[in-house]
Amino acid sequence: MDNDFGNRGSNGLLAMNRRQSLKLLGIGSLAPLAGGLFARQAFATENDILRIIHPAFSSDWSPLRGGGQSYRLNSFWVAAPLYYSGKGELKPYIFAKWSANADNTVWQFEIAEKARFSDGSPITAADVKGSWELAAMPATKNQRIDQVLSTVQGYGPITGGKATVLEGVVALNDRTVEVRLSAQDPMFAAKLANHLAPIVKVSLARGADGNEVPGWWNPTDHAVVVSGPFVPVKMDLDAGTFVFERNANFSGPAPSLRRIEVQVIEDASTATAALKSGQFDVHTLIQTTTLIDDLGADFLSGPLAPEGDHFWLNISRKPTDDINVRKALISAVDREQLWKLTFPQGPEVRATQILTAVPGIDPNFRELPFDPDAARRFLAQSSYGSAAAFPRINFVGISRQVAEAAAQYIAEQWRTVLGVESVAMKPQIDKFEGPDQNRVQIFRDNVGTRVSDSTTYLRGIVHSSSSNAKNKLGGYKNEQVDALLDKAAILAAGSEERLALARQAQQLAVDDTIYIPWAYRNMPQMAMPWVKGIEKNMDWQVSEPWNVTVSRS
Repeated sequence: MDNDFGNRGSNGLLAMNRRQSLKLLGIGSLAPLAGGLFARQAFATENDILRIIHPAFSSDWSPLRGGGQSYRLNSFWVAAPLYYSGKGELKPYIFAKWSANADNTVWQFEIAEKARFSDGSPITAADVKGSWELAAMPATKNQRIDQVLSTVQGYGPITGGKATVLEGVVALNDRTVEVRLSAQDPMFAAKLANHLAPIVKVSLARGADGNEVPGWWNPTDHAVVVSGPFVPVKMDLDAGTFVFERNANFSGPAPSLRRIEVQVIEDASTATAALKSGQFDVHTLIQTTTLIDDLGADFLSGPLAPEGDHFWLNISRKPTDDINVRKALISAVDREQLWKLTFPQGPEVRATQILTAVPGIDPNFRELPFDPDAARRFLAQSSYGSAAAFPRINFVGISRQVAEAAAQYIAEQWRTVLGVESVAMKPQIDKFEGPDQNRVQIFRDNVGTRVSDSTTYLRGIVHSSSSNAKNKLGGYKNEQVDALLDKAAILAAGSEERLALARQAQQLAVDDTIYIPWAYRNMPQMAMPWVKGIEKNMDWQVSEPWNVTVSRS
């Protein structure tokens, strides 16, 4: 089996192996010693500094990407229009008030009077409009902007590269934004309660051509102006070292923390040791099969999230362009064992349908069962006849230890049941480069919704307008699925008809055999016991980062 699981960051640096990481951190051979990039002593005593481990190198920390590893830190330095509390309550943030007309096609938002950027300048309606336009520009490559702005008038032309102005967003005055939609959307305000379309200072972040100014977010060469409770003051992309300090002009409550320090450590064992030693407090995302034994159940505590982690099949690439091949690949995998192998102690839950943790979950959902004999029959009925005719199958999104274990299990099932021999595994999706970039068949990625609504959830995953359908699913489009979700989208939130239409759409999409279900996620704190206020919302963001406290002994 061809397995070239990568160990290089997108900036071309070799990722730290375990020995190198331990030496860098001053941990030695797992013994806590003084030293390291940030460690003043092995068990730090400063209670106004939060030390975070980040799992991957990246050369791009723009908060406008709508995803990626760095996305989980956005709430610390970029403010959202609205936000969800850890209890799922919709709260004002940059927007203090909002309202809609009778048919939910025109919305008005009032910017909070005290809303300021870190340089003290007011956040204006022009900044909101420009930020959303910038997020929708094709060159920005925002992964999920469709989940927020797809119904705004002018969205199609701007994402299609034919316009730079989002005509449906109008600055009525400095503090009032009007949004005109192309379709009724009773959930529009709720869709803004995330960091997919954050508010940035447009005069600094957007160039004359309408595109993003490269590196505007990096303080290496200039002061960075942001809207959140902390300001980046250091970003060493090569070393994977980042520092954020308190924003003196933050319009919300004064942050309890003075400083946040982030260090990239790619090796999960090294990261676990650093957390146990007390040198770090939080991890942005770590998943291993022994994490509960290593760091305790509280480290992973949190409610079930409206989010699943699955293996998506690209229907436009060979051999997964053949539905019988897709059926064979799905039927050959024992999904119960896949989940048990990778999450033997939880807290993740074995996935079946796409919907989770939202109203509308289908009690009568049908999935293609694990059946090796049926898998072989499907393969024989396909246009390929046998796995010997397959091109190499490429996985991406396999940067974490637990994802690698899952992908290896799937590949072994395929080899054993179907005779598939040529499989390559690559790390993060945005690091998959070279001649195979356009031959990816399997994307491991999490999907979900920032809103507690099944229709919104599915529109962001299986509707043909979604980024997931266009990219990871290779241009997937089922007209019946689109029609059902379009019809549901204009109905009252929570209505029985809206839920029923979403269930129908989900079943039709799943019957097209587009994914191997893996696990439903919870929203874990991923913090050591001495950190408080770190609870996350449906957007994987710390709900109220200004309330995070550290109480080290």
